[in-house]
Parts: sequence; structure tokens; C-alpha cells
Amino acid sequence: MKIKVKRQPSKEHLNELGVSQWAIWTKEVSKFPWTYDTQETCYFLEGDVIVTPDGGEAVQMGKGDLVTFPAGMSCIWEITSDVNKHYRFD
Repeated sequence: MKIKVKRQPSKEHLNELGVSQWAIWTKEVSKFPWTYDTQETCYFLEGDVIVTPDGGEAVQMGKGDLVTFPAGMSCIWEITSDVNKHYRFD
């Protein structure tokens, strides 16, 4: 299972996706396990995170990144700078 990270997508692409209409999630610096029941796409407004899928390579992401997490993936989230992101579950 692979995390897809698009660095600094264009405003046009974000508008096409309707990102500004998605819900917002915020979280302080922390570390916790997470499992995705459905695919999540998110756009980071603020923050820095390292997500390590079970049995996989750590992926760094943060402010300005558009990220897709696959359904069924279990991972560890390590938030190194407070997060503020738009998100949607597909």
C-alpha cells in the first residue's frame, strides 16, 4: 500500500477537487496508530507529519501537500508540527 504525495499542487487543481469545501481536521504534536477504512485525500494547510505504514517506509508530508492514503492501510502518525488540513473520505 502506497501513500501518494503531490507537492505544491496548483490552485487550479485544488479548485477542481473542491478542497476548500472539505472538512477541516486539526491536531497537536503527537504520535498515534491509525487505520484507514476508506481512502482519504487531504490537503495540508499547516504542519509537518511523518507517516509510517506497517511494514513500509516512512513518508514525510506537510504544508502545501496533497496526500492520498489507501483504504485498508494501517500506519503510525507522528505529528512534529501542529496540523491543520482539509480532508475527505472517498
